[in-house]
Amino acid sequence: MDIPRPDVAAKKRKRRIITISAIALGIILTTIGLSRLKPAVPTVDRSTVWIDTVKRGPMVRQVRGLGTLVPEEIRWIPANTEGRVEKILVRPGAPVEPETEILEMTSPELEQAAHDAELQAKAAEAELTTLRANLQRGLLDQESTTATVHSDYEQAKMERETNDQLAKNGLIAELAYKTSKVKEAELANRDQIEEKRLNFARDSIEPQIASKQAAVDQATQLAKLKSNQVEALHVRAGMRGVLQQLPVEIGQRVKVADNLARVADPAKLKAQVKIAETQAKDIQINQTAMIDTRNGTVNGHVVRVDPAVEQGTVTVDVAIDGDLPKGARPDLSVDGTIELERLNDVIYVGRPAFGQENNTVGIFKIVAGSNQAVRTPVKLGKSSVNTIEIVNGLQPGDQVILSDTSAWDSHERIRLN
Repeated sequence: MDIPRPDVAAKKRKRRIITISAIALGIILTTIGLSRLKPAVPTVDRSTVWIDTVKRGPMVRQVRGLGTLVPEEIRWIPANTEGRVEKILVRPGAPVEPETEILEMTSPELEQAAHDAELQAKAAEAELTTLRANLQRGLLDQESTTATVHSDYEQAKMERETNDQLAKNGLIAELAYKTSKVKEAELANRDQIEEKRLNFARDSIEPQIASKQAAVDQATQLAKLKSNQVEALHVRAGMRGVLQQLPVEIGQRVKVADNLARVADPAKLKAQVKIAETQAKDIQINQTAMIDTRNGTVNGHVVRVDPAVEQGTVTVDVAIDGDLPKGARPDLSVDGTIELERLNDVIYVGRPAFGQENNTVGIFKIVAGSNQAVRTPVKLGKSSVNTIEIVNGLQPGDQVILSDTSAWDSHERIRLN
């Protein structure tokens, strides 16, 4: 038969309570311990990051941008008058000389106006010739009249002088003597008047001719203008180069100032480089540059910096100093690098994928003799295309990670495999 043993049951219950309490305490301690553990250090494959060594020495500051080759000399040929395109003699791509006729236009109205202007100029010339003849004839008539009156005055004067002697001797009647004196005075007055008329006739010739000559010149210039406009219907290149564009077709009606053709000299090219507005503040005229045409490089210098910003970039014109590589032609895409300045003795490193100049950023520095990298605050200075100055935080010989490390922003340390 079973015999009750209450002491054994109590021992089992006590042992069970102790076991459960121990397990609960272990769980609590484990949780606390785990919560105090630091996050695991992330592991990064060394081949996937860009590692560079900090250096000390001269650093060349540069800026880079994409651009195109454009001709230095471009000539748009406008229409000088309204007309219709009759013939196209040269197509884009063909070489042209200054006298090469590109296209021919017609304008019956202009040709009639030129003919009328020429007739008006001839009529004005004829009127001027007639005026000269009339003025010369009038001057001769006045000279004749003046000479006649002067002769009559001289005779009257001699007659009065003779009568003076006769009057002293009482040999002439008083009335005849007085009559000779009156005649002399009248002719003296007429002689002065005719002399004034002669001088006036002489002085008035030039103003009258000048007035008519101005009208003749005006008519002649108008005829010349109309003639030049008719000649301009034969559109010529005006310079040596290559015909680039011809935005008109046969039969098209064009207005005054419409662009008919574009001619450029392909032998004289310059580069137009687009530089980011944040990097263009230090660009100055005459700074040296290098232009890469993907088929060779050539040196140049800055000749113009656009004062305006367009779509976040500034246009910089670079003149080519040497001969362009083969295959260089207008509108060819190029890569331009402009040298801003040379820093003689600075600490620098390759430009990281993050951080701008004159800012402080966190860069992972590889701990010497280990496979770990620690985030280090670094103050950056002046930047270039591929390098940037180190103001504080790194020393020559330090190795740093320049790749994008934004994926490890929450970690202060990483391990490199």
